[in-house]
Amino acid sequence: MRIRTTALPLLAAGVLLAATGCAKEDDAAPSSPAGPRTVTSVSGCGKGSWTDPADLDPDREPARCAPKAPAPRPLPKERSLTIATGTLSAEYVAPLQMAVKKGEFKKEGLNVQLKVLPTPDALPLLAKGDIDAQWAAPEAAVMNGITSGFDIKWTAGNFSPAAGSKSGLWVKLKKNETASHVPMAGRKLGTMIGKGSVIAYPMNKALKKHGGGLDEIQFQQLGSADVLTALQNGGTDSAWLLDPVWRKVDGDKQYAFLGGQPRGEPLGGLLFGPNLLTKDPDAGVALLRAYIRTVNTYFTGDYKRDPAFVSELAKLLKTDEAVLKSTPSLRMDWEIRAGTTDRLQDAYHAAGVSEGDRIPEKKAVDRELYAEAVGHK
Repeated sequence: MRIRTTALPLLAAGVLLAATGCAKEDDAAPSSPAGPRTVTSVSGCGKGSWTDPADLDPDREPARCAPKAPAPRPLPKERSLTIATGTLSAEYVAPLQMAVKKGEFKKEGLNVQLKVLPTPDALPLLAKGDIDAQWAAPEAAVMNGITSGFDIKWTAGNFSPAAGSKSGLWVKLKKNETASHVPMAGRKLGTMIGKGSVIAYPMNKALKKHGGGLDEIQFQQLGSADVLTALQNGGTDSAWLLDPVWRKVDGDKQYAFLGGQPRGEPLGGLLFGPNLLTKDPDAGVALLRAYIRTVNTYFTGDYKRDPAFVSELAKLLKTDEAVLKSTPSLRMDWEIRAGTTDRLQDAYHAAGVSEGDRIPEKKAVDRELYAEAVGHK
């Protein structure tokens, strides 16, 4: 079992910031923002197509339009776009995969290529305009990049967990410990991502309930295949287990689930660079329109109730159908909650991976493009 320290995410962030400096010296300044855009009502996208960003109720119904809405509005000239993603096999990437398969991007006049790239590699390319968008999250490296001058914004959400999901922080209980209170200070925590990930926010929240914090635990960065093994054989005291891995310990009294991603609050989605923010926002809105239409058509409610769709999805994601059915449907959600980037930055600061002062939300988030896609003024 290979164990790496958290130096790797910090090193990646350092490389990213160095790349920022090169981009700022070699490239022209970002385009100036365009004037106010005209927003018109969209058929099939009524009152329910927008929710108050300040609504953090975990049972909040995600925004929805009617199936096949918003309707395509093809661009006058076909546009080729590249979207970077860390994986093509995870369920949260399924709306992008399905939009390509079903031709939803094509209907907008977009030729979309999905390219697998790790976040640290993709960010400088996004900021320079070498790629157009990124399916990722406002991780510490992203926020540090924006601080140093990257023209990048979070423009759409992805998902939040279903009520029955236990993807998150699991601990192996010691003698006389119960799930209601597990002293976490000083324990080891295994994760394949590290302190700079958006999971730092829910992780810190869960740890504080049990007498710990990001600054009071020892991180062990492990390979994806090693996280569960380390927890089971004592190599680590706790671990962040993703779908469907947590099923392996669920119901075993040796282990306790301490908490996961907040329900109703997406922590990732689409990041846009200067190409779609300022140079060609029409293409940015078209991309979001296709993504939103895909969610409304294929990913509403418990989409795994349809056996034919689960089979199609399993083939698309190249995963086992039984594995896909073993976890609840995700709550696909294109909206971004108010204050999420503030809460993420507080966690990054607690973990010691943030650079400079907290970035105000308006510098990191743009809701106007997805609002335009559904006709919300």
